[in-house]
Amino acid sequence: MRPDITGRKSHHPNSTIEPDALSIDEFCARHCISRRLFYKLKSEGLMPVTFKLGTRVLISREAAAAWRAAREAATQTANSAA
Repeated sequence: MRPDITGRKSHHPNSTIEPDALSIDEFCARHCISRRLFYKLKSEGLMPVTFKLGTRVLISREAAAAWRAAREAATQTANSAA
């Protein structure tokens, strides 16, 4: 579908501007995980908070950073308990 029809702005591949929110696919690609794993972990409460904008489901930059920090802390806790 063309971006001018959906209202979505296309991302310029050489842009240095970081988006403020990521789609599920973008989040998964950045974190090298599959959509399947994303939804499995989401059902377990282990994925970042999402929000809807129209029909799109997005993850804010802040939520992604908080998720990474939480995963790192959980790993350190597990490693120190072992």
